[in-house]
Amino acid sequence: MDMKEILEFAVQNEASDLFLVAGRPVSYKRHGEINTIDDRRIMPEKLNHLVEEIYDLADHRSMEQLRKRGDDDFSFAIPGLARFRASTYRQRGSLAAVIRMIFFQLPDPAKLGIPESVIRLSDYHKGLILVTGPAGSGKSTTLACMIDKINREQEKHIITLEDPLEFLHRHQKSIVSQREVGADTESYLVALRAALRQSPDVILLGEMRDYETIQVAMTAAETGHLIFSTLHTTSAANTVDRIIDVFPANQQKQIGVQLASVLRAVVCQQLIPDINGQLIPAYEIMIVNPAIRNMIREGKVHQIDGMIYSSTGENMIAMDTSLLQLCKKGKITRETALRYAANPAMLSKKI
Repeated sequence: MDMKEILEFAVQNEASDLFLVAGRPVSYKRHGEINTIDDRRIMPEKLNHLVEEIYDLADHRSMEQLRKRGDDDFSFAIPGLARFRASTYRQRGSLAAVIRMIFFQLPDPAKLGIPESVIRLSDYHKGLILVTGPAGSGKSTTLACMIDKINREQEKHIITLEDPLEFLHRHQKSIVSQREVGADTESYLVALRAALRQSPDVILLGEMRDYETIQVAMTAAETGHLIFSTLHTTSAANTVDRIIDVFPANQQKQIGVQLASVLRAVVCQQLIPDINGQLIPAYEIMIVNPAIRNMIREGKVHQIDGMIYSSTGENMIAMDTSLLQLCKKGKITRETALRYAANPAMLSKKI
């Protein structure tokens, strides 16, 4: 099979990721389980040829970065099939690749199990909204659904800064400018500073990687823009801590005050297996109300978890409460709920 045939097979079999690693058959992940296309192991020479084909499919992209640095990230599309996000790298002296499938159709949040309360966060007109979770937890998909809602319902200028581009948004009521780091701009920081001069209403920042980018993002949120971004954190309180800790110690008090004024919500998500073996999302949602705003401002971040856990309104929910609800609805097993819980002992008593 050539590379295009492998990608066609992966799309037809609803794979989420494709793995090309020397010494193993072509493998793909479907609903969290890894399968192989056949039993034939790929030898390094064949694998090098397949990786070259990936670069040919990506508009004959140069392999210079892969040769020079040992890894490369980019996206490409095959008309009529799907869009793909590729990460190529060297391992044990040979080339390897992992390819994420991205389908042309924007996802339906209801089918994916994304709560309406999460999608409605796109109704804010300014401030900072963060979607967090481990790699591969569906953060980009959740953000794409929020951006799509704004695009369909509001007249805005939306700028997305991504590395690489994942979902393609057609202009609807809004104007959507999508920029890819590496291809269209040098870095998130350069693109974000430029975006503030491009009359944006909404900015999607693929990832907040360093304190300079976080600083510019918070300043943009302060000046009346709606900013969406992601972090690899596992709880709302952990997210607040991570942002503040990125800054030098002598700035942290000031950053806490600034973050308290601009942060609107934090959504933490993880994908967990349901009773059928398919992956479904579980969420922690923190809406920044006056009480939480005071906790951030006064450096009492450790109290946030308790506030979310005891909350009964404002669409706030703790991760363990989300797992409990999924368990009670019969969507996940008790064992699964406890395995992914933040506090298994407490959740076990409630179940």
